[in-house]
Amino acid sequence: VATDRTEEWFVPRRGPRRFRVFIGLLFLPYTGMVLAFTVLGGMLAPAVDWERVGALLVIYALALGVGAHALDALGSANKPWGTVFSARSLKAIAATALVASYGMGAWYMQHYAPWLWPVAIAEGFFVLAYNLEWFGGRFHTDAWFAFSWGALPALAGYILQTNQISPSSLMLAAATAALSLVEIKASRPYKTMKAAARSGHAFDPGAIGPLEAILKSISAATILLGIAAALARWEGSGMQ
Repeated sequence: VATDRTEEWFVPRRGPRRFRVFIGLLFLPYTGMVLAFTVLGGMLAPAVDWERVGALLVIYALALGVGAHALDALGSANKPWGTVFSARSLKAIAATALVASYGMGAWYMQHYAPWLWPVAIAEGFFVLAYNLEWFGGRFHTDAWFAFSWGALPALAGYILQTNQISPSSLMLAAATAALSLVEIKASRPYKTMKAAARSGHAFDPGAIGPLEAILKSISAATILLGIAAALARWEGSGMQ
């Protein structure tokens, strides 16, 4: 059964429906959290190569923001964004984004960070297994979500800078995984209640507001934290 999520808080209120659905499909606040995780990982490095920071932002924006979310729309039985985009279109969007991201990532891994390959392979697995709910949905769980889109992006940011893993990067990965866990724990009941509201089923209207506030706050705080960390390193490097 097709649903309509174009009234979600992160979807533009105006514009052509196809545009609004595409922006909604990207889940920009949550994609922004993952991008911030990669930045935080990079900022832990003793020396920061800003080109690699930017490259990893593009890689994850394509792989997760576009590719994984297109597959998620394709793999969901209830079609969370309706039928504006056909299955063929979603496959084409996902394939293009993933090929571009992995092509860019392969170049950087070959030249600077071969130890990033295990992360890239793991992320590729979760892009398919989580979003298409392979293996009976065994990997479509909160814990695997926190690991794949919380811990691994932070490690990727650090590894691309240093080609190694450190205790501090592992601690950061644990923290970003915990932030992702909070986000998904709030997102699942929120999505269920919004669906119930749209379909006229019983739900607790008093619970939607707090859950939405949690989602807005944690995404905004995480993105601002990533920006603050990057600005601090940039300012520090300019003073030397």
